[in-house]
Amino acid sequence: MDAPNDTISPLIHLEARLRNLLPAKLYAGVWINPTVRNLTRVFNHLRTLQRILYDYLPRQVLTDLPLPGQTRFTWEEGTLMFTDLAGFTPLLEANASHGKEGAQVLLDVLNGYFAEMLGIVSKAGGNLLEFTGDALLVQFPTDRKHSDTSRAVRAALRMQRAMQQYEKIEVLGEQHSLGMRVGLHVGQFLTADVGTPQRMEHVLLGSSVLGAKHAEGAGKVERVSLSLAAQERVATHFKFEEHGDEHVLAVDNFTEEQLGDYDIIPSRHRLPSLILFDTSKEGLVQAIADAIDKVEPLASYLPRGVLKLLVENAANRRLPPDFPFATVMFINLLGLPDMLADQDEASAQEVIATFSRVVSLINAEVEARGGIMKKVTYHHAGPDIMVIFGVPDSHTNDTSRAAQAALSIREIVEDLGELSIGEHHSQLTCHIGIANGRVFAAEFGEPQGRREFNVMGNVVNTAARLMDFAKSNQILLTEGAQEDLQAEFESKKLEGVTLKGLSTTLTLYELGQAR
Repeated sequence: MDAPNDTISPLIHLEARLRNLLPAKLYAGVWINPTVRNLTRVFNHLRTLQRILYDYLPRQVLTDLPLPGQTRFTWEEGTLMFTDLAGFTPLLEANASHGKEGAQVLLDVLNGYFAEMLGIVSKAGGNLLEFTGDALLVQFPTDRKHSDTSRAVRAALRMQRAMQQYEKIEVLGEQHSLGMRVGLHVGQFLTADVGTPQRMEHVLLGSSVLGAKHAEGAGKVERVSLSLAAQERVATHFKFEEHGDEHVLAVDNFTEEQLGDYDIIPSRHRLPSLILFDTSKEGLVQAIADAIDKVEPLASYLPRGVLKLLVENAANRRLPPDFPFATVMFINLLGLPDMLADQDEASAQEVIATFSRVVSLINAEVEARGGIMKKVTYHHAGPDIMVIFGVPDSHTNDTSRAAQAALSIREIVEDLGELSIGEHHSQLTCHIGIANGRVFAAEFGEPQGRREFNVMGNVVNTAARLMDFAKSNQILLTEGAQEDLQAEFESKKLEGVTLKGLSTTLTLYELGQAR
């Protein structure tokens, strides 16, 4: 057995970078007793963490990692697919009362669905760009033969066939039905890496992203909806039905043999894994330093709370699902994306730099109050940001923390005033919705592949709809959130509001200043 080393730790020069990447017990153990055995455990942990982070990030980031804090962007082209799962929220609400058993059963159903759909996408050459709750945004990159749209349509048809197994499912003794809408659109879109060395974010912007989401929204369950631009690319390959003025539905008139299970696509290179060559103490310290260089940029793309959760559970390679109480906030930013329309390089650079600054300031306000900025995605009116308080770390006043953050974020947006970039002039505004209650928190996706930690449920959907309903620089609250805040914040009651997608009338409140 190695004897402990009472001299200065050989990891002293790496300690500041290691502290957020090691589980608490391993950190203490190797600091107190930096033996060969413990140093090997540190290296093995970092190798496992690297593999986990590979599964959490899109391939575009992994194949060309920027330096943490380096803002960059590129224009991409291809066919975009957006899917949405219908019927999942009722299934979720029905299982919430079953506690941990219901959470695990629910997770098994959802992750089975994700594994099935992502397997089909991968076999057709598609890349998952992002999860958005139970929705997927997938890119089929343009190739030399311009077969991306055809591969996307064929994959979408296979996906709808695979959904037949979810038409009637029994979950904890109850019958449920799940369906899926799929939308396809073609064109250019912008991908950007923004943020600070502590927190980076990979975002997608541009009208083509909206085009795919609009195609899905205009579609039908069990069918594949295409924009007219997408249909034009494959007009001679498939049969279509008219569906409104801007979209068509693909007809699945193929035999099993004709549609097949996959398309012939170029093989992908495997991502490199950490390898240990020198098992001496000096060799291990150098190997750990090299591992940090590889893992640190990956870790910067996760909220600190989520990273901590993954670090502590790395040995188990899974996070247990649960139904915790949380406060969810959605922020919609309007103004900046409008300036990307002409795709001018200099203007795009300035827009992305400004967007990076705004996102970084928002993240700082959220993290200062113990929340996590979960995701920046593209909404029908511009980028929206999902923020969570209470998961994975809970506090007795999470709703109050969310309200404080919302007021500070609105002040940041208002202080920016009118933006002038090139010949474009725009006023940056925000629309914010806050709701609280029980959510479904879990690691969603392929159990052994692409996945993420997120929350789902009616609270999430309601906060998003409040954001949609809010006016410029307005912060809206559900009645439950307002009850938690009434002693600390002023608020104004809004009578009888009916939100899109909800059959019941809600009582909403506009958040005022702190008392």
